[in-house]
This record gives sequence, structure tokens and C-alpha cells, in this order.
Amino acid sequence: MKSFGSKPWLVPQPVLIIGTYNENGVANAMNAAWGGQWDMHEIVISMGAHATTQNLKLNNGEFTVAFATAETMVASDYVGIVSAKKEPKKIEKTGWSVEKAPNINAPLFKNFPLTIECRIKEKIDESEEGYYLVAEVVNVLCDEKYLDESGNPDVEKMKLIAYEPISHSYIQMGNIIGKAFSCGNEIK
Repeated sequence: MKSFGSKPWLVPQPVLIIGTYNENGVANAMNAAWGGQWDMHEIVISMGAHATTQNLKLNNGEFTVAFATAETMVASDYVGIVSAKKEPKKIEKTGWSVEKAPNINAPLFKNFPLTIECRIKEKIDESEEGYYLVAEVVNVLCDEKYLDESGNPDVEKMKLIAYEPISHSYIQMGNIIGKAFSCGNEIK
């Protein structure tokens, strides 16, 4: 096996769109790839020093996390490479439809099939460069057209994308190929 040394190559990584309001109540979004499940009711995200981190201080740490899709890829990438500090009409340029989230003070971007409403529970290793945030999952919202026949979110229908850090590419998530906690029973 070829050795590459220490690299941030946990693959694939979710493409998370973090939604906050600024001091004037204007919606902002940023693209964050370094995040994941913390436990059953919490997520963790690595945050740098962004307009979003400033907004989190203003809004009691409330924010939304939307999952980028093939359809939202270009605008999702845009909110990751353009700062609201330099482009005040950032969200307007994405063409996203925005409304207030139902349970927290944060924007809900209606163009995404699945969104989590969150509230910061803890900041770890906070410095001028950023921090790791652990957030409580307040609620999960799913556009009804992405529900399966039993009324649960159908991730396969959503065409979610993942960030692939080795080639700096986005990959569309594919088909279900097996059932977790079940297919391993074949070799018992």
C-alpha cells in the first residue's frame, strides 16, 4: 500500500449548508464539509472564523443545516467560496427561496430536501481561528416530495452530494446496495 502521511481524507464528507441570520435579520449561508453525527441527538461541525460564526453569537447559537444536492451544487459551492463579509447579496445571488425555520431563529432554505434545525450546545477549543461546535438537533424537516411510502425521508430520491477531499470534487450519492445491521447476517 502507498503511504500518503496525515491527510484530511475521511471520504466521503457531507456537504452541509449552515444557515444563520446576521445582525439585520438577513439570511446567510456557508458550506461546511467537516461535520457529522456526534450522538443520537447531536451533530458536530468544525467552524472557522466566518460571518456565520459571528451570526451564531447574535442568535443564541441557532442555525439550520441543509444537505446539498446535485440540483443545489453550484450555489452550495458558491456560498462556500464567497463570504457574506464581502458580498452582502450572497443569498440573493443563489436564487434560493428563504423563510424562517419553524422552531428556531434561523433561515430555512426551501430548495433543499432535508434540513436540521440546531442549537449550539457546546464549543470546543474556541480560538480566533474558530472552534468545533456540538449542536443539539431541535427538529428535522423534509420536503414531502422526498418521503417514501412509509412517510420517512427517502435519501436516495434526494440526490445528495458528498465532498471528496482527495480530488476536491463533489460526488452524487448513489443507490442503496444493502441494509445496515442486516446484510452482515449472511455470514453468521
